[in-house]
Amino acid sequence: MSENEDQNLSRGLKSRHVQLIAIGGTIGTGLFLGAGQSIHLAGPSILLAYAITGVICFWLMRALGELLLSDLHSTSFVDFVAKYLGKQVGFVTGWTYWVCWVTIAMAEITAAGLYMHFWFPSLPQWIPGFVILLVLLAMNLITVELFGETEFWFSIIKITAILVLIITGIVLVLIHYKTSVGHASLTNLVAFGGIFPKGLKGFVLSFQMVVFAFVGVEMVGMTAAETQDPNNVIPEAINDIPMRIGLFYVGALFFLMAIFPWKYVSPTSSPFVQVFQNVGITGAAAIINFVVLTAAASACNSALFTTGRMLFSLSYNRKSKLAKKLGKLSRTQVPANAILMSALVIALAVILNIFMPGQVFTFVSSVATTCFLFIWGSIVLTHLKYRQQLSKTSQKPEKFRMPWYPYSDYLVLAFLIFVGFVLVLKLDTLIALIGSVLWFVVLNLIYLVQMKKNSGTK
Repeated sequence: MSENEDQNLSRGLKSRHVQLIAIGGTIGTGLFLGAGQSIHLAGPSILLAYAITGVICFWLMRALGELLLSDLHSTSFVDFVAKYLGKQVGFVTGWTYWVCWVTIAMAEITAAGLYMHFWFPSLPQWIPGFVILLVLLAMNLITVELFGETEFWFSIIKITAILVLIITGIVLVLIHYKTSVGHASLTNLVAFGGIFPKGLKGFVLSFQMVVFAFVGVEMVGMTAAETQDPNNVIPEAINDIPMRIGLFYVGALFFLMAIFPWKYVSPTSSPFVQVFQNVGITGAAAIINFVVLTAAASACNSALFTTGRMLFSLSYNRKSKLAKKLGKLSRTQVPANAILMSALVIALAVILNIFMPGQVFTFVSSVATTCFLFIWGSIVLTHLKYRQQLSKTSQKPEKFRMPWYPYSDYLVLAFLIFVGFVLVLKLDTLIALIGSVLWFVVLNLIYLVQMKKNSGTK
């Protein structure tokens, strides 16, 4: 592509693509694999944790939606952060978001290796993730439509599986189906220590993995610049969030624990696969394992899309040779160089899985959770600043107003601070939190050095 050719991203994502990306983006490894850890920590009270986090994410997305629709020329929410909170905060937010999605992809290809052990127990954990990364990279380099279509069908598989699980749960409970540890019954939700069997501490500790299950919900904001009808598609996708959360998270886990008592759920493997194995439906367990494998591939696909666009945005119009290459689009208006660079960094997880396969998922998910607290906090603070500036001119937002403003913004910020406190309570998440803080310090120093260098060359 020549320097004079169009450097705008293609608006190739259709309404059905964005709708299914929004739905599928909230159904991933955090639910299919991470729910095992959450259930082990909190028991049935995990349902309340998911419901609370779901409400917070809905308010977060309404704040983001209002920002996006206020200026459809912006390529991502980071443009708004830089505009209202300053270029330095925008710089830190942009690179942190890139790292967030890199760590998510690392977690997902790690999970893919764990899922493949269901069929191939002796297969090295790093091989499946490496193969999936190569296939998805090839598809992302072609056109944005191919990404949208791939994500559409991944989401269809996940949604179908969740609905089948819920229907199966209803049937098994109604017939009081006998399992290896008792009978399927709603009483299983309270028969082993009540709703809070691990007390308040277990409930509180579960929020780290619960929040990780929701990371990526803001990805709809990254599709705005490549959506055919953002004014109608974005609000519709965001407003469907409460229904999706209630059905796919709370509904699925409710019937999962009704079939199979929470205390028998292993924290190290998918509870969905465990349930079907233990009710004697071996074929169904294999199918569910295939579904959770596609969920991991779906999240990795989303990560390649997001990291490529973010790296392109961060490099666009920069003067260095590397930035010029990363800030260019291919002939099909895809940031191919930025996607390739992101994929190379994601591939580091392959190396981690060779040397420390047992610890990768928890560590990486903790880093991602910590970074997303900052990202989500930046979005809410940006929304508050945006509304404050409007109020100075006695204006009100024209489109998609945030409900219960400003109290909803403050509640989201309070929740994020609470989750940050939760990360301090466990050693592995505390290490990730400290690492994330050091990352923020380094980014700020890099920005200040760049500004000093630029001012010195003028």
